[in-house]
Amino acid sequence: MTELLAKAFNEISQLPEKDQEEFAAFLLEELASENRWHTLLSTSAETLEQLARETEREIEAGETSPLNVGNE
Repeated sequence: MTELLAKAFNEISQLPEKDQEEFAAFLLEELASENRWHTLLSTSAETLEQLARETEREIEAGETSPLNVGNE
């Protein structure tokens, strides 16, 4: 444990039990949220890479047409 984290936990341990419980619940939820985002983004990156490869293949195969947005 880092010195800063130990200091934070020491400060938190001085709070009333109810406040300690609320802080612990908040901290655990933040960690779970961070894990969910990490999982989502790592999965998304793989999917986006796959879509990019598929798009490149379609362009090389002549299976696409130009997108004329606002130039009609």
